[in-house]
Amino acid sequence: MATTSPQNRTTVRASKLSRKQAARRTLVRTSFRALDRVAPRVGARWAARIWCTLPQGAGRRRDERPEPGERSTVTLDDGRRIAVETWGFGPPVYLMHGWGGWRGQLGAFVAPLTAAGRRVIAVDAPSHGDSGPGLLGPKRATGAEFVEALTAAVGKHGKPDAVIAHSFGSAAAAVAVLDGVPVRRIAMIAPSTDLTGAIAGLSRTLGFGERTRSVMMTGLRRLARRPVADFDILGLGRRTELPPTLVVHDRADKEVPYDDGAQLAATWPEAELATTEGLGHQRILRDPDVVATVVTYVTR
Repeated sequence: MATTSPQNRTTVRASKLSRKQAARRTLVRTSFRALDRVAPRVGARWAARIWCTLPQGAGRRRDERPEPGERSTVTLDDGRRIAVETWGFGPPVYLMHGWGGWRGQLGAFVAPLTAAGRRVIAVDAPSHGDSGPGLLGPKRATGAEFVEALTAAVGKHGKPDAVIAHSFGSAAAAVAVLDGVPVRRIAMIAPSTDLTGAIAGLSRTLGFGERTRSVMMTGLRRLARRPVADFDILGLGRRTELPPTLVVHDRADKEVPYDDGAQLAATWPEAELATTEGLGHQRILRDPDVVATVVTYVTR
């Protein structure tokens, strides 16, 4: 059985579940199936809470920053606070973490970027890192809030020369481009590309059907003020002009399938694919060869 979060698809073998976990899984699935028949709105609200809750994991809390940068905040129109950290001088390069992560995960890029004459701006999405709670409160967020955070940081710190993004942060960077943020180059590491498909995976995992899924999608659209399909970024080239893009993905990635990144690189008109072996979804962010490849790409 697989457990699915908005940007990660992690498989947990049934044989590895404890009896307590297996019993809870059965109860959850039974409850969702019943709600799908008699109260899909209730089921949709429950599913949306699960969907928007941030995952845990030591890899997402790693801090690779070489030293503290200059800390600041950006305040959104409704008062939500976004944490931003900057280093160096020169054309701005933004770092955008993934779902459940934080800016420190991308810290390995700071020193080589500043040495290449770039100013680095690292952003925490709402409910992530040192940013304040999101619309749904602490430990919950929406994909649209990633886009809001990056766009607000750009409004304060200047037009991006490049964006380096990880996992769901890659989808957020792409949607920011769709919204009109001008970016010269993007580097996407283990990019999430298909949010609609991930929600379908969630429905299979939790056991709810089309009635609940339809209500859930409508609720998410209302909450984010945009359709979930905006984050299905494979076809984005039909809707807007895309910047040159480097996709870096590991064949052993257990959270976002390698084929997703490979398909993105094959679909976008000016995209390149760099394949790694044995780095998974998190270690890829601190691998020296990956860091060098990405920095060379965004600064050339």
